[in-house]
Amino acid sequence: MMFEIIHHGAVDGVTGSCHQLRLASGDSVLVDCGLFQGVESLDRESGDEDFNLKQIDFSLAGVKALLVTHCHIDHVGRIPYLLAAGFDGPIYATEATAQLLPLVLEDALKVGVSRDGRLIDAVLSRLKSQLVPMAYGQWFRFDVIEGLKAKFQCAGHIFGSAYIEFEILASGSIPKHRVVFSGDLGAPYSPLLPAPKSPYRADTLIIESTYGDRLHESRRDRRRLLQSTIERCFTNGGTVLIPAFSIGRTQELLYELEETIHRVEKRLNRARLHGAVTPTLWEHLDIIVDSPLASKFTECYRTLKSLWDAEARRKVSAGRHPLSFEQLLTIDDHAEHLQTVDYLKRTGRPAIVIAASGMCAGGRIQNYLKALLPDPRTDLLFVGYQAKGTPGRDIQTYGPRGGYVMLDGQRVDIRAGIYTLNGYSAHADQGNLLNFVKRMRYKPQHIRLVHGDVTAKRALQALYQELLPSSEVVLG
Repeated sequence: MMFEIIHHGAVDGVTGSCHQLRLASGDSVLVDCGLFQGVESLDRESGDEDFNLKQIDFSLAGVKALLVTHCHIDHVGRIPYLLAAGFDGPIYATEATAQLLPLVLEDALKVGVSRDGRLIDAVLSRLKSQLVPMAYGQWFRFDVIEGLKAKFQCAGHIFGSAYIEFEILASGSIPKHRVVFSGDLGAPYSPLLPAPKSPYRADTLIIESTYGDRLHESRRDRRRLLQSTIERCFTNGGTVLIPAFSIGRTQELLYELEETIHRVEKRLNRARLHGAVTPTLWEHLDIIVDSPLASKFTECYRTLKSLWDAEARRKVSAGRHPLSFEQLLTIDDHAEHLQTVDYLKRTGRPAIVIAASGMCAGGRIQNYLKALLPDPRTDLLFVGYQAKGTPGRDIQTYGPRGGYVMLDGQRVDIRAGIYTLNGYSAHADQGNLLNFVKRMRYKPQHIRLVHGDVTAKRALQALYQELLPSSEVVLG
């Protein structure tokens, strides 16, 4: 056998991405090493929540390198445990991911492992010593692995995200073989990011399937839906809470909200020229980002303007600031955070609050939820996938029925309005996933579907099999 692929996560669900490419020589590379979340984090036998979070339960024999597709926690959260298990090889990532990754893991360690600064510093120091930043689109070889080269290509999911092409070089009578790991693919026309382009060739493809059974709204439609939903929410006269991941989703929302405010201002200015003044709530609306980590990431996004797409760069050239506009307020200090929660609870002042975590499983969003979910003036707007077993999924399920959710062992009644905008996803939808394969010049003979619920995988499997009748399409 020329190679084998072993999965250590994101097989039966959508979290814990970790895949191993092992060559006939016994040498291996890992692609991602992410945390399990929600019910996927439970050990099936013991029910221990921490079992799979704190353990690398596979052998590291022959594992020479780790390649990171992007720095969402379900793709990188087990890296500290990997280091603790003795992995000392290079960690390859795109230049932007290499810049963001220490911030992600520092926060994850503080929240989920320890507040011991010396321990965290030691982990981050070791991480940085093993990180190898790589440019997009450049083949590189591994010093410690014969017969393999790799290349990062833009995936359009979050800043720095990549899919990875591996080429297993020819040996004797065995021809070379191209293996592609998709990581998480982004939807075309996402704010700020260039659209992903398909590889020229893939003999074997390991591809995500998160939204393999559904289509997203167009970007124009979802922006309109975001605006109309927020305006409908504000008829209640309260706060709109948006749980969002600190990296990617928060910046995307800010970009779209700035665009909405810009369009409203243009319409008002035209009306004023004709003597018609029609003020709107958007003119004086506070948009609050309550997340120190999101603030750091947003600053990184601003310093990496060279990676923005053409549309975003045109806005900057026109004097606009898509990630730093007048109505944007950021909260870093914890005391200020608590004061803001209390103020909004007492006053019901109209505001949009964006806070982590995206699945409501921790972070500052939980304080807002405890304080404001029982208030019918509040509206909660989901703009991302909510994994099974997370508070976000429970709120989605039971909130519309007037149910409750457990947060930190506390029962919180849900009287707030609950909305979900499925189109606001950083993941490719079914059509995008199909096009990723259709646009390859040489299409894969073997496809493995990972990182998705069974229904999404099966729906996508059927479509790939119809597209490529002679290819093998299996659930990873």
